[in-house]
Amino acid sequence: MDPPMEDDRAKFVRLATKRVNAVIKDLRLIGNLSNRSNYSYTEKDVAKIFKTIQSHVDECRAKFEPAKAQAGFSLD
Repeated sequence: MDPPMEDDRAKFVRLATKRVNAVIKDLRLIGNLSNRSNYSYTEKDVAKIFKTIQSHVDECRAKFEPAKAQAGFSLD
């Protein structure tokens, strides 16, 4: 007998948990790069890293926002 079909909510929770935990792990690894006794970097490097991360977070967050009506054209 096949396993029961996973409902949409359960699938979302399962995948979101797995993916968010992976992001947290990777952010911790990026944080490890701050150890100046092991790595050499500039403030410009740090700014570029976090600007890129923030840009991707913002892009991802926007996908969860309700679609906004586009303004600018009307036949009224």
